Amino acid sequence: MMQTSTSPLSGPASAVGPGVAAVAAPAALYAQGQSFGARCVQSLGLYALLAPTFILLAVFSLVPFAVAFITSFYDYEVGGDSRFIGLANYAEYFRDYTFVESFRNMLFLTAFSVVMVIVVPLTVAKLIFSLSSPRASYVYRILFLLPIVVPNVAVYLIWQGLMYSEVGMVNRTLHGIGQGHLARGWFSDPDTVLWAIACIGFPFAGGINILIYYAGLTSIPDSVHEAAELDGATGLKKFLLIDVPLVMSQIKLLVMLTVIAGFQAFEGVYILTNGGPGFKSTVPGLWMYLNAFRFQRMGYACAIGVILFLLILTLTILNMRYFRSAEHLQGQTQ
Repeated sequence: MMQTSTSPLSGPASAVGPGVAAVAAPAALYAQGQSFGARCVQSLGLYALLAPTFILLAVFSLVPFAVAFITSFYDYEVGGDSRFIGLANYAEYFRDYTFVESFRNMLFLTAFSVVMVIVVPLTVAKLIFSLSSPRASYVYRILFLLPIVVPNVAVYLIWQGLMYSEVGMVNRTLHGIGQGHLARGWFSDPDTVLWAIACIGFPFAGGINILIYYAGLTSIPDSVHEAAELDGATGLKKFLLIDVPLVMSQIKLLVMLTVIAGFQAFEGVYILTNGGPGFKSTVPGLWMYLNAFRFQRMGYACAIGVILFLLILTLTILNMRYFRSAEHLQGQTQ
């Protein structure tokens, strides 16, 4: 009886074919026998292809950050002389009269955005995913994606017109339905300005967010849905116990992107209120922008930017370390 030839690297030759075994074994031995330097030289062509990307990333991202970090230790005004002052800019910002209020405003707006980006787009994506007609599902995805062609500045200006004092549509509607006592200057009233800014973008069904959640829902195997139905998990119970945990990777991504955007945001507040009334809607990003380009205090603005960067970096690390993704949850169940 003929015996099957075996190789310590490739296993039985009959399982993978004699040609594959003959090529795989020498290739593996050749790779193992090479030094790190030799492998780098061999892959020099691949590194050359990646080099333009890394060079552009360094020039337009890493170098500006390094310059901003160094500038934060100087008393530097645009067009003037620079003077090294160490941590004085950081100490001044922590004593700044806008520090506490601006961070409170930023945290409120960011928390509101995080809740909205978790609840609304995921719900809409689930409704679209549940449609029985593939054509209808495709049409709804296109319709929700169309508004992204409108620039954010145009969106802010439209909402400013809707909520502007007595001539805005919101106040005119309140007067028209006999609720004129509720009308007010939504952006000029200290009690409503933050809520008015937070509501920009209603109903919060961003097309990109919906598509990301929809992609996560389509990646759930049909066998999982069938097993859930056999166990009696249907409707809302199935959505909360099955769908939500299995799109945790998408939730994790969108939460982190929303937090980063919330910490960096200033253009909306700048267009709508310019931080007013008083400093009731000021956020750190706006204060950084005003110090850099209106007050010409570039060193102080860089210090604010470095503080925001460290906060975002810390939250990103915590998110990556402690916020479990769908892959982690699936690994625990296997």
